[in-house]
Amino acid sequence: MTTQANPDVDVNGPTPDLKRVMGPKLLLLFIVGDILGAGIYAVTGEMALEVGGIVWVPFLVAFFVATLTALSYLELVTKYPQAAGAALYTHKAFGIHFITFIVAFAVVCSGITSASTSANLLATNLLAGINGVGGDVADGNTAVTVVAMAFMLLLAAINLRGVGESVKFNVILTLVEMLALAIVIVIGVVVIARGDGDIGRIATFESGGDRGLFLAVTVATAIAFFAMVGFEDSVNMVEETQDPQRIFPRVMLTGLGIAVIVYILVAISVIAVIPQTDIESVVAEEGKVLLNVVSTGAPDIPIDKIFPFLTVFAVANTALINMLMASRLLYGLAHQDVLPRTLGKVLPERRTPYAGIAFSTLLAIGLIFVVTFLADTSVIKALSGTTALLLLCVFAVVNIACVVLRREPSPDDGFQAPSWSPYVAGAACLFLVGPWARDRDDWVQYSVAAGMLGLGIVLWALTWMTNRGVRAKKTGFRDIEHLED
Repeated sequence: MTTQANPDVDVNGPTPDLKRVMGPKLLLLFIVGDILGAGIYAVTGEMALEVGGIVWVPFLVAFFVATLTALSYLELVTKYPQAAGAALYTHKAFGIHFITFIVAFAVVCSGITSASTSANLLATNLLAGINGVGGDVADGNTAVTVVAMAFMLLLAAINLRGVGESVKFNVILTLVEMLALAIVIVIGVVVIARGDGDIGRIATFESGGDRGLFLAVTVATAIAFFAMVGFEDSVNMVEETQDPQRIFPRVMLTGLGIAVIVYILVAISVIAVIPQTDIESVVAEEGKVLLNVVSTGAPDIPIDKIFPFLTVFAVANTALINMLMASRLLYGLAHQDVLPRTLGKVLPERRTPYAGIAFSTLLAIGLIFVVTFLADTSVIKALSGTTALLLLCVFAVVNIACVVLRREPSPDDGFQAPSWSPYVAGAACLFLVGPWARDRDDWVQYSVAAGMLGLGIVLWALTWMTNRGVRAKKTGFRDIEHLED
């Protein structure tokens, strides 16, 4: 007989570790807010270049793959309700410390690349907003890069003051995010209703890369995946959720469903409002596709003066959450003695992990500089694509882990994914990792990802030598269940 869990009792033991404050509504807003971040602003235009008017199709395909992966996460999070996420599931499945480390560090890297993407989007829209209200500031590549780097330093300062993942603050920023996207959707509906929008284009396939339908949709889906990530962050809130076995499955799937509906409506608005002949020039102005929808669809209403600043709030929320997660994981890895202990140092008064914050911030600033000035590609596309690439690899491992861990019994009230779903999800994730899912110019994503993971491996090796030579101990995770504590 299935029993309902007591929300006041910690699933990890008799003594509560974290306060269970999140009910279904707050959890839903957290998930929706995490998904509806910088992604839709970053990728919609690039997708339109790949597939033309059927830009909503890759969103649907990405949603399908993300949902199947979410089913694996749900099965695992109700079986192992601790906040360590993918690293915990990898360790439970394979028990190889180095593989666990690679997965954990890949998650760290994905947070840093995602935050770097958000920083570039924020800088682009902030400068456009200032100029839109009568300011006169430079908005070229150098100016955007300087503002993006300054924003990363601001995030570091906020993190050093000890600002945590406030659910109530997240609710406010989520509502701002949804307001900005609602403006785009309403403008699209109005333009279509008055007969100025070309709604027929939503069934038209046009490939800017001269690809066939299947390959073009594959490339666009790999791009779209950056907009679908974020749901996996919710597993880090499992220890703060009331009755997670019952609440998590329906809330996560509902959040994904809301996100994809919003994305499809935004995509249709982009196609209906911006003429196909203008798409390429609009995409060339990185991060301004939705701003162009607003200014083109409502030229007589000064919404376009406000919209860039709404965008700033939306992407700032994404970046803050990502950098909090990255510094927290670095702190946890250092305290597990799998990264140098220096990265686990905290400020005595603030009790914030200043070493992890400094390391992740410097890495993000370096990424922004290298991709902007040394890589011959779009900054936002390169960084968002690297984020998707890293997380697709992590998702593939999580799906495989889900299959392996089915040999262990699940709790009576645990979620059970369909027997076939982790196989299909794992194969789909691995397929989207391949070079056929990217333009050749975007293969720089592999170099960026390899460089960041290579840095992690060097740090692991230094820690291994220190542990072996100085401390006479093995290098491995001591308490994987509390990696992020």
